[in-house]
Amino acid sequence: MTVKGIDTKDKHILNLAKIVGGARSILYHKEDLLAYDCDAFTVHKHLPRTVVFPKNTQEVSQLVKYCSDHQLPFLARGAGTGLSGGAIPINNEVIISLVRMKKLVSVDLENRRAVVEPGFINLKLTNSISDKGYYYAPDPSSQYCCTIGGNVAENAGGAHCLKYGVTTNHILGLEVVLPNGDIIEVGGNGIPDMPGYDLLGLLTGSEGTLGIVTKITVRILKNPESKKTVLAYFDSVADGSQAVSDIISAGIVPAALEMMDKVAIEGVEAAAFPVGHPKDIAAFLLIEVDGISAGIDEQINLILEVCKKRNVRQVRAAKDEAERERWWANRKTGFGAMGAISPDYLVQDGVIPRSKLPEVLSRIEEISQESGLRIANIFHAGDGNLHPLVLFDARIPGETEKAIEAGSACLQVCADAGGTITGEHGVGIEKREEMRFVFKDEEIIAQTNIREVFNPDNLLNAGKLFPTPGRCAEVKKEMKEAVHS
Repeated sequence: MTVKGIDTKDKHILNLAKIVGGARSILYHKEDLLAYDCDAFTVHKHLPRTVVFPKNTQEVSQLVKYCSDHQLPFLARGAGTGLSGGAIPINNEVIISLVRMKKLVSVDLENRRAVVEPGFINLKLTNSISDKGYYYAPDPSSQYCCTIGGNVAENAGGAHCLKYGVTTNHILGLEVVLPNGDIIEVGGNGIPDMPGYDLLGLLTGSEGTLGIVTKITVRILKNPESKKTVLAYFDSVADGSQAVSDIISAGIVPAALEMMDKVAIEGVEAAAFPVGHPKDIAAFLLIEVDGISAGIDEQINLILEVCKKRNVRQVRAAKDEAERERWWANRKTGFGAMGAISPDYLVQDGVIPRSKLPEVLSRIEEISQESGLRIANIFHAGDGNLHPLVLFDARIPGETEKAIEAGSACLQVCADAGGTITGEHGVGIEKREEMRFVFKDEEIIAQTNIREVFNPDNLLNAGKLFPTPGRCAEVKKEMKEAVHS
């Protein structure tokens, strides 16, 4: 058996190539596969068996059926911007890349919804409808390149999730290819209180372990009538942290309430979009309010007063839209900017109650000192979603392991404070074992039982999201024996 333009004797690669239309839609040479050996979690790297590029739902279904029939491990991949290793082919998988499925299928302004394919870029949706006065709210920092399909898999958040919620709050319906190749549709396109189980909620954030999303119906919003942004500098992280709680306690719900500490500020000022933050500042808050014009100035004035009561060094509103955009560009490059001050970095993603910010940030500083590694903090302060970035040099023996340990310690602090181990980046392979910080064995088993209903052969993105076999497997066996006895 041969396929024109393909020089391999691997029958599975040849058959997969036929499904997607030949050599132009498949990669299998090692030099090509290297680009797919990890996502944005670069600590672990594994080569896939092959990468295929379907053009539509039917081709995805056929690929999945072939893999299922021949017991080939497989997974879906979008732009590869995920930060927890969810798209790393740890089992030599067939990667089903969805980047060619990138259409804006339809826009329904009357009902405020749009339908996109999974490879459609997040920011492109807002850009496509902004001239009509609408936008798509979820705005992860990687929104200029991440895909909406990937956002659904990870239930991505963003700077404005404090007021508008994360991806799941904006998903109305999904078309999904199940691990056996069947195609289903879930959700009621915005119809409230649909009967039956909430499969839409279950699939959103399932990290590609239950099915492959091939079409997404999203909620779009009318542009706010007005928005204003405030920048506040503090000489102590504790004062900035307390100001966060004070703003919310004052009855204000900002669209966004972001914070960076001194190390993070050093990074963004050394990178592409410096704005002149003081070099000796301990932390800053970036606060945005939006809504109808009446009342916006009153909210801004109240925010200014709250900050002044917390020993703010300087606080002011953006003088115009250009300055506001510069401030946000500076913030949105935060993760990538760490490359300007460190050869490598590891991003963490814990969540805590807002009231615990001062003590948790203090403990993270202690972890930094104990490990000998600098930790930069960039986070969605308003909803307690922390992003400690552990800076290290992988060229130094032992530093990678030290960074991983420091990151895990940060997540333990979040869990101990009544929080959890991820707010928007997902678990993937990075935080599998840390799931034990927040779930008992019986709770993990209940969730893996759900996975087995959808994915009984465990061929789809195996080894992600839940801990490796151990006590969980023993408990599961005990539970089965108890049922049969």
